[in-house]
Amino acid sequence: MVVLEKILDEAIEREASDIHIICGLKPVLRINKSLIPAKINVITESDIYNAYDYIIKGNVLSDNEFKKNRRLDTSLTYKETRMRVNISNSDGIPVFTIRIINDVLPSFEELGIPEIVRKMTYMQQGLILITGKTNSGKSTTLNSLINYINEKQNKKILTLEAPIEYKHKPKKSIIIQKEVGNGSDSLTFIDGVSNALREDCDILVIGEIRDKYTMEAAIDMAEAGHLVIGTLHTKSCAETVDRIINLYDFKDQAQIKYLLSSILKLVVSQRLLKSADNTKLVLIPEVMVVDNIVSSCIRKEKFSVSEIEDAIQGGGNNGSMSLINALALAVINKKITLEQAEKQLELKNIELLKRTTQNLTSKGN
Repeated sequence: MVVLEKILDEAIEREASDIHIICGLKPVLRINKSLIPAKINVITESDIYNAYDYIIKGNVLSDNEFKKNRRLDTSLTYKETRMRVNISNSDGIPVFTIRIINDVLPSFEELGIPEIVRKMTYMQQGLILITGKTNSGKSTTLNSLINYINEKQNKKILTLEAPIEYKHKPKKSIIIQKEVGNGSDSLTFIDGVSNALREDCDILVIGEIRDKYTMEAAIDMAEAGHLVIGTLHTKSCAETVDRIINLYDFKDQAQIKYLLSSILKLVVSQRLLKSADNTKLVLIPEVMVVDNIVSSCIRKEKFSVSEIEDAIQGGGNNGSMSLINALALAVINKKITLEQAEKQLELKNIELLKRTTQNLTSKGN
C-alpha cells in the first residue's frame, strides 16, 4: 500500500476535514479546527512524487497545468470518499492540501442555518451569496441548499464548480454539474455563466465568484430572470457588498450599486467555531435580508459598512441576524463560550455582545 493510502485511511477513520502533506514532515490532519500529526512516518521526497502520480493518474493536461502554473486544483475519489485536492510547490517540491468531503449532506437543522435561508430558495430570480473565510463551511452550506431545492422544487439547476465536490442525483429537479478548469466542462467560470443563459436553467450555482467579470455575468443572469447562488471569500455581509462595489472603477460604481440594490436578495456570512466542549464545530451565521432599508444603504453615493451593519442589527423582523445576535444565541444555548464569542468581535462591540446576551436570556431566548 502506498503511503498516501495509509494517510487517507487514517484521515477518514479519524474524521479529519483536511490533510496536509509536506516533504520532511509527518502528515498533519485538521480535526475540529486543530492540527494533529498523523500516525505516519516523516514524508520523503519519494513519497511526495508517488502521491503526485497517484493523484494525477497520468492525466497529461493536469500534469502540464501544474508544471506551467505551479498549482493545481483537482479531485480524488478514494474508497467512495470524494476529496478536493490542491497541489502547490515549496522549494520546488509539491505540497498537498486535501479536503475530505462528507458523503452525506447535513440538513439545515443540523447545520444551524436560519429558516429564512430556506425560504429564500423559493425566489424566482435574484442573487443569493454564501460568504465566509476559507474553512468556514461555505461549500457544505451551498450544497445543502442545492440538495434542499432538489428535494422540494421542480427546477433545472446548473452548477459551476472547481472542482465538483458533492455529486447530486436528480430528485424533483434536474441537476447538471459542470467542472471548471483546463480540460474540464468549462474553461472558466465566466464562460460557464455566459453559456448558462442559453441552457434554460432556473437556478445557477457558481462555486466561487472570483472576479469582476464573473460577478457581472452573475448579475446579468439574475437580471434575466434566474435565481443565482454563489460564494465569495469575505468575512461579513457588509464587507461582501463593499467588495462587490470595489470590483468596479469609481465611475461605474453608481450603476453597480443600483443594480446590486435591485437583484441582491440575501447574503449569509458564516464562521465555524469549536464547540464549548471541543467535540465538534458550530456554525455562526450572519444573515442579511436585502429589504428597502438595506437597498437604500447600498444605493447611497457614499457607501457605509457601518450603516449596513446597523440595518442588519435592526432587521430581525425580516429574518436578518447580526453577527452579535448569532454569537449571543450560541452562547445562551451553550454551543460556545462567551470568551469564544468575544474573540470574534472588535473591542468596541464586546459590551454590546454582553448586553445582547443578557437581553436575550431575560426574554427566554
